[in-house]
Amino acid sequence: MTQPDQCTVFIIDDDDGFRESVRWLLQAENIETSGFSSPLKFMESYQGQTGCILLDVRMPDINGLAALKMIRDKNINMPVIMISGHGDIPIAVRAIKQGAQEFIEKPFDDEHLLRVINQCLKQASEISEKQSSIARVQNEFNSLSRREKEVMNLVVAGLSNREIAEKLEISPKTVEVHRSRVMQKMNSDNLALLVKKSALIEQ
Repeated sequence: MTQPDQCTVFIIDDDDGFRESVRWLLQAENIETSGFSSPLKFMESYQGQTGCILLDVRMPDINGLAALKMIRDKNINMPVIMISGHGDIPIAVRAIKQGAQEFIEKPFDDEHLLRVINQCLKQASEISEKQSSIARVQNEFNSLSRREKEVMNLVVAGLSNREIAEKLEISPKTVEVHRSRVMQKMNSDNLALLVKKSALIEQ
């Protein structure tokens, strides 16, 4: 199996033996891992890495549902795989409804776990790539002057240069200049791309 680059599986489980066994399994597949005995310890050390979380449902201090909520409240946007014992399945189902990607019941098949983890790591890479793209586009937009932002918003709204000139009370020639600068700063060589980028940014 091939894994996305620079991704880590974060194993959160209070059972030391379980964490180690999963780490051995994943490291044999060249998957980077990091283990934590509690959600709080994970939160204290997490620094924005890309990956997925393997989260036990039943832990002494914070159960899986509370941990999942805490992770989401901190805007940690990683796929979460819930690991549940037989009696924890109702909780795991609730976790899925609250945004967990998958749940796996103990004891589990190693190959199944690996398949699910690889799917989640692929998704994590896609999430990271999208977030990076949004950040790049936001930086491009922030480089525009106030007038250029006004022109861009009217361009993507479908107004012609003449209509923009009338609305902003400037000449069509000035609109053309601003529009050209917008396309250059937004790294857009056509209107369709500019519209797509506009949909990604927070104005």
